[in-house]
Amino acid sequence: MKKFNNNDFRISDVGKEFTVYGWVNRMRNMGGVIFVDLRDRTGLLQVVFNKTSLESDFAEAENLKSEYCLKITGTIQKRAEANPNLATGEVEMLAKNLEILSSSAELPYNLYDDGKALENTTLKYRYLELRKDKYHRILESRAKIMKSIREYLDNNGFTEIETPILCKSTPEGARDYIVPSRVNKGSFYALPQSPQIFKQLLMVAGFERYYQIAKCFRDEDLRADRQPEFTQVDMEMSFVNEEDIMNTVEGLIRKIMLDVKGLSIGDIPRMKYDDAMNFYGSDKPDTRFEMKLNDITEVLRGTVMNMFNSVITEGGVVKCIVVKNNADKYSRKDIDSLTESVKVFGAKGLAYLKYEDGIFTGSIAKNVEEERLNNLKEVLGLENNDLVLIIADKLNIANTSLGALRINVAKNLNLIPDGLFNFLWVTDFPAFEWSETEERYMACHHPFTMPKDEDVDKLLTDKAHVYSKAYDIVLNGYEAGGGSIRIHDQEVQRKMFEALELTEEQIKEKFGFFVEALKYGTPPHGGLALGLDRLVMILNDTDNIKDVIAFPKTQSASCLMSEAPSEVTEDQLKDLGIKVVDNK
Repeated sequence: MKKFNNNDFRISDVGKEFTVYGWVNRMRNMGGVIFVDLRDRTGLLQVVFNKTSLESDFAEAENLKSEYCLKITGTIQKRAEANPNLATGEVEMLAKNLEILSSSAELPYNLYDDGKALENTTLKYRYLELRKDKYHRILESRAKIMKSIREYLDNNGFTEIETPILCKSTPEGARDYIVPSRVNKGSFYALPQSPQIFKQLLMVAGFERYYQIAKCFRDEDLRADRQPEFTQVDMEMSFVNEEDIMNTVEGLIRKIMLDVKGLSIGDIPRMKYDDAMNFYGSDKPDTRFEMKLNDITEVLRGTVMNMFNSVITEGGVVKCIVVKNNADKYSRKDIDSLTESVKVFGAKGLAYLKYEDGIFTGSIAKNVEEERLNNLKEVLGLENNDLVLIIADKLNIANTSLGALRINVAKNLNLIPDGLFNFLWVTDFPAFEWSETEERYMACHHPFTMPKDEDVDKLLTDKAHVYSKAYDIVLNGYEAGGGSIRIHDQEVQRKMFEALELTEEQIKEKFGFFVEALKYGTPPHGGLALGLDRLVMILNDTDNIKDVIAFPKTQSASCLMSEAPSEVTEDQLKDLGIKVVDNK
């Protein structure tokens, strides 16, 4: 068994003999003397081979290549010149015996030149890419976070319970991954998008405090911070309110940050959903920098400029962001690029003003009355070299467009400070959101979210103004987790299903066993799920979710290394009672 880590050796070990293991990270043949940087999971140790000290064949050392796996016995000695960039930089090993445990084929790409290989190549040879220190550091950090989570929840009376992977398909949310049943031909399981129903049933069963580090699956379009299979820290508690859950989760966050980053954090601030949308244009605002959204509708109401007045007359708004002291950084071409970026979010266009040396210039400077421009200067607190970016549209379009623009501009101008971890609670979410494709209101979170007490009577009459006991925890502009108080009252649950336009037949088919369970003394309960992958991603200063998952999928939900998904044999399909139809 390997007894020593390559990164552990120091001056105090000089003169002692050890046996070490690892891979050839780098080799330099100086003619009669060979230097090898031997890498294991902890770091590097320089090993020196020469003909005098090496008892085994020196020719073996001369034939070493990158990524050969070695066993070396030798004596630690002081280096002639220390390397301050290595933890072991003051010492090296003088090799006495060399054993090649395994040779390596020629590498398919240069492991030691970060960022040069195509992602498809590094994913195909993921087992080689994972040899890099970056991934060892990240995955060890992930393990440390999971350990911290388990310690906290175990010490606070939670029971870790596994829930099924093969489940029943239920409506709402993302598209399910479907698994055919061989025993029950024509019937299908669904992989869980979350353990939502099961964790609520555990509350019905009286466990009171449950948690699970759960695998979840969603068949949806992928992006940099999303994978088809992901891990969440799932927790549920009985006899609690929103404050109890948020306080419990804050304690967990404090422990994680202290254990993993060595940082102490105070109370996490809170912001209502409506305020987050109005001031940041996002339900997961990045509060590491200012540049809030400003409503300038009243300043421009009645203006002669029709592009603003017509929107205001039709019930829309005019909102803007002020980019302080950076007007000179944006040319007309740059503004055109920003205009195209907001159109993705439904905005029809982007107006702008520059305030320089007491003079307004820009796309609308000559069309807006001077008095209104002066009012804008006062209301927005404009100073020299400020840039005002303006969108006139429906409230939701103006908010989301400017919210995305705010992040875009901040990244371009490097306005987001490094090394900050800004947590935020976003509370009081709407219970429903309008779906243009379905032409109906759908649950904003899921159909088991408890409405605010004062809004229960609006469930069937005023869905647009029903708010819920739901809350998200946000970190640096990412949704790190979310949860809610659940509906435990049968009558409220019935109203919620009715509000979602589910028929009795659909309710019975999709949720029959769950609705039945609510009849048997269901306790008040609620919970939250933290996105483990996303949390690890942010704490390790990467914006790519693939970096924190050992064997991730591509944007097309495929694994280039194992070549999954793949075709199966006709016999397998026959056993399942399935026939593949070519839809091309």
